[in-house]
Amino acid sequence: MRVNRILLSTSLVVVALVVQVSVLARLHLPGAVPDILLLTVLGLAMVYGHVGGALIGFGAGLLADLAPPADHAAGRYALVLCVIGYLAGLIKPETGQIKSATGPMVVVVGAALGSTLLYAGVGALVGDTAARHVGLSSLLFTAALYDLLLAPFVVPGIMALARRAENDPLAETNSAAKATDISSGWLSGGTGLKIGGQRTGLRMKAARSRVARAGRIKGVKRL
Repeated sequence: MRVNRILLSTSLVVVALVVQVSVLARLHLPGAVPDILLLTVLGLAMVYGHVGGALIGFGAGLLADLAPPADHAAGRYALVLCVIGYLAGLIKPETGQIKSATGPMVVVVGAALGSTLLYAGVGALVGDTAARHVGLSSLLFTAALYDLLLAPFVVPGIMALARRAENDPLAETNSAAKATDISSGWLSGGTGLKIGGQRTGLRMKAARSRVARAGRIKGVKRL
């Protein structure tokens, strides 16, 4: 990943995690909790692709696993967001950008449902049965509802920032400067060859004039 991608992704993930822990987790809404960290990973993955989405998802999930008040095994949410980030990044076109809002909204609903199921499934493997007590169907419905309501305020802004970082003016300036240096080198090389050719041509003309002059002198002597 590029340096600007790493800096932007790290900053957005840290801000989202702080908001998630300090604000959204304390709302005490029925069912699930709005997951702004998940939406941040989705927005970045839909711009950077599946590889970037998987890396960002793993890093964001690991920070969430370690951030207090974490009450689950470390690495559990990292696995969930890594898989979700990878799958979300697959909808990024090979060339160009996602221009329709329908695709991202469908991704948000699918990610909310998929992350809840995957989190509950991994929890069942490690002996965490909290999802059974709350009700899995209630968690699925509220997670999709909350994330879908929050998505229009988060995902478009995240994607816009990521696209703006992709078109970094500093990187373009450096590339233009390198291209100028290379073109200058080519021009200077071409000029050197041209000057060398001109010198060779002048020498040939001087030699021809000497031969012609010698021929005229010999003709005069014979007469």
